[in-house]
Amino acid sequence: MSVTRLRETITECLADVQSDSVDAQQKALQTLASITKVNPQNRSLLAQTDGVISTLLTLTKTASSIIRILALSILFNLSLNPDLKWNLADMETIHHLNSIMLTTSSPEISRLVCSLICSLAMLDKNKAKFGVAGTVQVLVGAISGPRCPASHHLLSSLAEIVQFHGNCTLAVRSGAVEVLIGVVESTDGEDLAGTSLAVLGLLARFNEGLNALIRTNQIVSSMLNVLKGRCMLSKEGAAEILLRLFDESEGCVRDAFRLPEFSSVLADISVRGSSKAREKANQLLKKMMEASLDPCIDGNSLFLPWYQ
Repeated sequence: MSVTRLRETITECLADVQSDSVDAQQKALQTLASITKVNPQNRSLLAQTDGVISTLLTLTKTASSIIRILALSILFNLSLNPDLKWNLADMETIHHLNSIMLTTSSPEISRLVCSLICSLAMLDKNKAKFGVAGTVQVLVGAISGPRCPASHHLLSSLAEIVQFHGNCTLAVRSGAVEVLIGVVESTDGEDLAGTSLAVLGLLARFNEGLNALIRTNQIVSSMLNVLKGRCMLSKEGAAEILLRLFDESEGCVRDAFRLPEFSSVLADISVRGSSKAREKANQLLKKMMEASLDPCIDGNSLFLPWYQ
């Protein structure tokens, strides 16, 4: 399609989306979603059209769920262009996205909103905006609720946003560590454990997150249960968290020595785990061997036979 024809199509579609006919709106939005799905140039042309962003945002507030889904889909498509992320993430838009997350009962709308937030937050300059707008607290609150089809998307959005230090602080103060540990330990959330552990690992990069993990009751035992599980991605995440805990807390090292299975589980992973898991397990075993020689730490006498 030529640029001239594309501009004409966009103009026609934008006229139709403002009509009173839901069918006309739906058809026009489907066309716009199609032309912006894979082509960055098409996204730029649409975004340059006067009033298009405000029009799409208005449509996300309509009563028709299909119209809301299509409008959000187009906004997500536009957000894939790096040069459009900053302008799309204005504070009014972010507050509106927060409001949708708090009120919608549609899994598809929740997934789209989370995907849009995650995409916009990939621009580092946007991360602070989401912290100021309260998105961190909204995400933590949503994750703390019952598991839903959008849970993975919620966690992925939080993972992107907390890479900014200020947002990490907000997440910890909002109870993110407790909430994420709950997801890891829940019987109905095993498939979400890997992503939750990845977010915990991001939080642990900063003192606020690491200290919150250290203060968590039975944190070493919880990570051991993950290491004993089946998901290799979860094992990698748990091992990374344990490394950070051991570096900062002798108490966590002592707790590990008090768990009879700890060394044997690490020894098994060091042989049969993924490349990353083996590396982390061996690092943990080395730290425990060094700690067992420290007179200030009461090392478990069962450890050395497993390491040798």
